[in-house]
Amino acid sequence: MVKASDGSRPVVIVTGAGIGLGRAYALHLAALGWRVVVNNRLRAGPDGTPLPSSAEAVVAGIRAAGGEAIAHHDDVCAAGAGERLLQAALGAWGRLDALVNNAGVDQHMPFHRIGLEDFRRIMAVNFDGTVAVTHPVYRHMRERGSGRIVVSVSSAGLHGLHGLTAYAASKGALLAFMRSLAAEGAPRDVHCAAIAPYAATRMTDPHLTDELRATMAPEAVAPMVASMVAPGSRLNGQTWVVGAGWARRASAVEWGTGVPVSALAAGPEAVASGPPREFDDALAAHADFLASARQGLRGARRGE
Repeated sequence: MVKASDGSRPVVIVTGAGIGLGRAYALHLAALGWRVVVNNRLRAGPDGTPLPSSAEAVVAGIRAAGGEAIAHHDDVCAAGAGERLLQAALGAWGRLDALVNNAGVDQHMPFHRIGLEDFRRIMAVNFDGTVAVTHPVYRHMRERGSGRIVVSVSSAGLHGLHGLTAYAASKGALLAFMRSLAAEGAPRDVHCAAIAPYAATRMTDPHLTDELRATMAPEAVAPMVASMVAPGSRLNGQTWVVGAGWARRASAVEWGTGVPVSALAAGPEAVASGPPREFDDALAAHADFLASARQGLRGARRGE
């Protein structure tokens, strides 16, 4: 049964919110007045005994500070998890304003050593899990006529990194997913953007010095997430790299207007790159490419 909403406080789902970045996002949003569905799957110890719920611990902290939150223990890869998360928010507060996709897994193994089963598992959690949770939530927001969705990516998905083929591929796929969803949702005021966080978490801790751990607290990323999900936010289709209280935007670019393919025979150094150029979507990039090619090839034929 859906409870009536008082309409005064927005509601957000944060996945993977029991520890690390997700926990920081949930606590920060709750402190700003958001009501939070804190999602984190239950875990078991080495002997199979269930461990205390990290989601319940975060909820307890939010409630102790005077906020509102409920715990949700679905694995994002479980069939129907997205719909159950949506119904949890609607059942508790009658509305859902934002979704922060944070749940994910790491990888540290070169491609020639990782098994295909493990590769597919990483893709399933990071990419498929995000898509499966987002699907029913996006449909609800589209019908409602507003909503904000955050997708968690990585600099590995932007630039690649040795030993992270599966992880980088999953995050790269999420970047393309985010950009397309942003284009589809914009007419209905459903915005989607991505965050690539730099933070001291269980995933990154083995690679950080004590100084970096102190500088790169997950709490330093949370304000950016709050800006991305704010009801009036115009951030849509963008990727933000954030850490240590600093942020910059990342994007896919094409360089200059292009050159004839024949010029490539002289080597990359012979190609004038020109300034980086961004496009709203693939159609815009395609149209610009064809226009540049027609103009450039006509000029080449005339000897310009």
